[in-house]
Amino acid sequence: MAEMQREVDRYISQFKEGYFSPLSMMARMTEEVGELAREVNHRFGEKPKKADEEENSIEMELGDILFIAICFANAQGIDLAAAHDKVMHKFNTRDKDRWTRINTD
Repeated sequence: MAEMQREVDRYISQFKEGYFSPLSMMARMTEEVGELAREVNHRFGEKPKKADEEENSIEMELGDILFIAICFANAQGIDLAAAHDKVMHKFNTRDKDRWTRINTD
């Protein structure tokens, strides 16, 4: 994850504009999540694509979301690996009995 954050930072650092403001990044994130929702709806829902609609994929939309999440984290000085560890700790403690476990006996 750290290398991904460095790679995105190297890319963004090429441009005078740098990272967008937090509000702009939040808007962009919302936009990308909407595009993912549209792709999921096309693939699994009842709404087929229009004949002239551009081909896209769930994979690419998830990649776009990951990219903007990394941008947001970098701009805010957040280590995503550490954030991941904290979230997993939360799930493994607070939510440890929330779901029905698969019996592995």
